[in-house]
Amino acid sequence: MQDFLQSLSFSFSITGPIFVVLLLGIYLNRTHFINDNFIEVGSKLVFNITLPALMFISISRTSIAESANVKLVVYGLIGTAVTYAMLELLARFAVVKREDRGVVVQGAFRSNMGIIGLAYCVNAYGHAGLVAASFYLALVTILYNILSVFTLNRSMNRDGSSATYIRGIVGNPIILSIVAALPFAAFEWPLPSLFVRSGEYFAQMTLPLALLCTGASLNFKALRADMSSAMLSAICKLLVVPILLIGGGVALGFRDVELGVLALMSSAPTAAASYVMVRAMGGNSALAANIIVLTTLGSLFTASLIMFVLHGLGLL
Repeated sequence: MQDFLQSLSFSFSITGPIFVVLLLGIYLNRTHFINDNFIEVGSKLVFNITLPALMFISISRTSIAESANVKLVVYGLIGTAVTYAMLELLARFAVVKREDRGVVVQGAFRSNMGIIGLAYCVNAYGHAGLVAASFYLALVTILYNILSVFTLNRSMNRDGSSATYIRGIVGNPIILSIVAALPFAAFEWPLPSLFVRSGEYFAQMTLPLALLCTGASLNFKALRADMSSAMLSAICKLLVVPILLIGGGVALGFRDVELGVLALMSSAPTAAASYVMVRAMGGNSALAANIIVLTTLGSLFTASLIMFVLHGLGLL
């Protein structure tokens, strides 16, 4: 009974605070304390300034030799590619509308690692989780974007150039901040204290502001059409993909923080950026919105369940 209660406490300590802040974001938006303009500006602030600051400060002050887990990152890349291929095959048979297949596939494999996945890892493991998740996030995010462009173009029969999206990947502020921090981590160059303190102020804003904006932007009115396709994508995102990745990780010997980061990153909901990309490419944006709402709410429960089981089995 004691082990059961410890596992339960551990799992809810990860998702509980996130649920509270998301709920607060929903409430503040419903009561018009914050509006769409706040959400838009806050989201841009997080994406362009505070989250890159968090990544840069965290990585630049960490020794790569001690903290970088190449095996975990390589596994994340291979696992993502394999699950993507499986989802493409599934969508071919399970999704009737060809043009919606890319939306379903993207929703099923593309995690919101930069906000909710990162928050999960910080709540679970503190600075150690943040560092491990940062390196994982950097490279897997690039693969996410490449695969998303490919599947959406393919399902919508588009043969046009994807240069715009490739430029978006190369110019991504989060990726740029991680790349900029790598020399400081590799050579252990010290940062000026003024720069560090200023950067920490921005970094500390990231998760609360990002989660507030995420909660406030959830559109429950979007839950109307395409529910069968949305449910298929959500089930794959919340259960099938995490179980496959975690099962492979356990088989390869991942344990403790390594396995925890893998589990939490794969258990995060569908990235909000998936909606932006679908809408920009003229796809079924209502379906993309449905998937995001379902997975954002569902992830709080499935992530708790997954961590509860792993902790109960003594793998964390």
